[in-house]
Amino acid sequence: MTSTPNPQRRSEKSHRATLAAAMDLCSEHGYGNVTVEAIAARAGVSKKTIYRWWPTKGAVVLEAMVGIAGDATQFPDTGDITADLCTQMTAVLDHVMTGPRAAVYAGIIAETQHDAALARDLRTQLLAPRIAAARDRLLVARAHGQLAADADVDMAVDLLYGPLYYRLLLHLGTYSHDRLRSHIERVLSAFAPSAA
Repeated sequence: MTSTPNPQRRSEKSHRATLAAAMDLCSEHGYGNVTVEAIAARAGVSKKTIYRWWPTKGAVVLEAMVGIAGDATQFPDTGDITADLCTQMTAVLDHVMTGPRAAVYAGIIAETQHDAALARDLRTQLLAPRIAAARDRLLVARAHGQLAADADVDMAVDLLYGPLYYRLLLHLGTYSHDRLRSHIERVLSAFAPSAA
């Protein structure tokens, strides 16, 4: 007696294969050189299947990037804001902004300049949760006296992460881990409590 294949399991396998194919192809050939047809061929699915799940190539690649960023870019809370920022921001560099993935991420960001839906999804799915997490972690540090009582945490987030995006989008290369730590320390020093 043969069992009937589970369509849900087959769909999930195809879904994962499509995301993997999208990231692999974009890493190998550059975001702009990859088509939905190529993703479908690499994943072993039909183009129609991809469009049933995602409206555009950008949406496929964004979901893959969100999966890669995932838990790797979550914030620890050891009680030391400098150490926690170093851990989290190093993960951002290593998992999203270094190597072939950096070009893929830059490609998605470039695509958002003329795709309003992708821009919205980038903000809601990838950026907003991480901005909120950074802000929340800085608020905890402020409450514990590691930052000045009037420290503008929104500005601190911009100053901490802005240079990473500047270097990514202008092809200037990422900070080394040591340089990143120095950057974090300098930014936090601008928001430190004043000496009594």
